[in-house]
Amino acid sequence: MATLRPDQLDAHLQRSLAPLYVIHGDEPLLALEAADAIRAKARSAGFTERNVFTVERSFDWSEVLGASAGMSLFGDKKLIELRIPTGKPGTAGSDALVAFSAGLSSDTVAVITVPRLDRSGQNSAWFKAITGSGVTINVYPIERARLPEWISARLARQKQTAGRDTLAFLVDSVEGNLLAAHQEILKLGLLLPPGELSFEAVQDAVLNVARYDAMKLSEAMLAGDKPRLLRMLDGLKAEGEAPPRILWVVAEEIRAIARVQEGLARGRALADACRENRVWGDQRIALVGRAAKRLSRDTLLAALSSAARIDRVSKGVAKGDAWDELLQLGLKLAA
Repeated sequence: MATLRPDQLDAHLQRSLAPLYVIHGDEPLLALEAADAIRAKARSAGFTERNVFTVERSFDWSEVLGASAGMSLFGDKKLIELRIPTGKPGTAGSDALVAFSAGLSSDTVAVITVPRLDRSGQNSAWFKAITGSGVTINVYPIERARLPEWISARLARQKQTAGRDTLAFLVDSVEGNLLAAHQEILKLGLLLPPGELSFEAVQDAVLNVARYDAMKLSEAMLAGDKPRLLRMLDGLKAEGEAPPRILWVVAEEIRAIARVQEGLARGRALADACRENRVWGDQRIALVGRAAKRLSRDTLLAALSSAARIDRVSKGVAKGDAWDELLQLGLKLAA
């Protein structure tokens, strides 16, 4: 059946209520909001009985099948929520999900929540069965470049607007954490009046709720965003992150660039070279592709040599400041 973006769900629910919804992805705020919207629509349509199942070790799949097949004690319509945190239901679960999706009755609405699956998971029989029987809502993290637009749309819901600089400040403040962004937007709605929000007022109202992620560090590095790179390294250090983990992320990115560079030299298309080296996502493919064309082979080899030295420094084998050397390495690759 259909696949929707989160921002298309409300319009869909105003028209109809499907028998099965699959919330697929790893952005918790969007997943929560999608489930809330479906739950509210189901309740207003008379689905007043609610059964919630979370798949854990030794989960009894017969309970789910029984809930979908059995009549309510009071004759009420039922909402069945099934959460699969690992995205791996196992053999028994796979068979049960195929049967479950094929056997839904008209007095049942089901919501199945799964994390973002890789290609193999999305090609599995059980995932094809549930998505083929219902509506899929993909709740993926929003790329940094789209965050200003996302925040602007959320502000518009509470009749507020913000200029480019103000939106950029908000993006920097939350560092891609949509839950934090959501909280700050709601706070702005409470503290500030409708209309255009001044930069100064927003700056005074917003706390620094950035959640620094070592995986996002390479994004800033490859984008050549030196101020963000410095800010993230400072944030990771302040939060007590261990240099070896950050170094692992940076070194893996250098190796990925080198491998993609080799593929391009052999005449491979960028998309093919990235796929072969497990570089996923349009934004990361673009960043790695630009880096592979911008950075010389010697630069990449020197960067790996620097990474090896930083590893020794972080373990106390060599003298130096691991954080300072990480910054120097990042700046060289961002140049």
